[in-house]
Amino acid sequence: MTLQGKHALVTGGGTGIGLAIARALAGQGAEVTITGRRREVLEQAAGDGLHPLVMDVTDEAQVVEGVAAAVAARGPVQVCIANAGIAEGRSLHKTDTDFWRRMMATNLDGAFLTIRESLKGMVGTDWGRVLAVSSIAGLRGLKGAPAYTASKHGMIGLIRALAEDFVGKPYTFNAICPAYTDTDIVTRNTRSIAERAGVDADRAFQMMVSMNRHGRLIAPEEVAAAALWLCGPGSESVNGQCIEIAGGQI
Repeated sequence: MTLQGKHALVTGGGTGIGLAIARALAGQGAEVTITGRRREVLEQAAGDGLHPLVMDVTDEAQVVEGVAAAVAARGPVQVCIANAGIAEGRSLHKTDTDFWRRMMATNLDGAFLTIRESLKGMVGTDWGRVLAVSSIAGLRGLKGAPAYTASKHGMIGLIRALAEDFVGKPYTFNAICPAYTDTDIVTRNTRSIAERAGVDADRAFQMMVSMNRHGRLIAPEEVAAAALWLCGPGSESVNGQCIEIAGGQI
């Protein structure tokens, strides 16, 4: 396959899953705009086809202006990866409105804004791929994390609706649903789970690992490989789907 001449945009592209996807796309010839809130992180990741863009997906004006600037520099976005997100558990009775809104603003609103702005140019081309990085929490209830679960379910609903809106056209919309993946989010959640469960860090880490059916963390590159397949030849009829990367049935 080749993505030579294609412009890809990856939110949350400076670390973790986003960076792995961005590098995979660039490896196939795409010019990749990577976005995030921390300039220094993006600049460290930049190079070899990766172009940094400071953009907070919770800020509509920043998304509108940022995507427009990326399009002006590298052409219409033909691969849109809505990856930026936060993961934090909190029981419902401890969930205040600010926490709920922060979760939705980043995970769901951020995906909506990113995809909406990317589609403005994509629909003028003859090919496009939109991927939302959801989670296995988008397919089932995740204990102790109702806000996070709701946000990830919402991303899948958005993708399914868009797949219907554009069915028969040369654009596909799919969601990738990883289980616990070896990123900084797991490191942060290890501390959070340890505090909430009253266990040590090793036990908290193993609690997450044990949720993956094959007994290990997912490598970000495994998620990137799925993204690359969904952008490659032979995936044209895969549309409106949730691709689970979880080590087994959930």
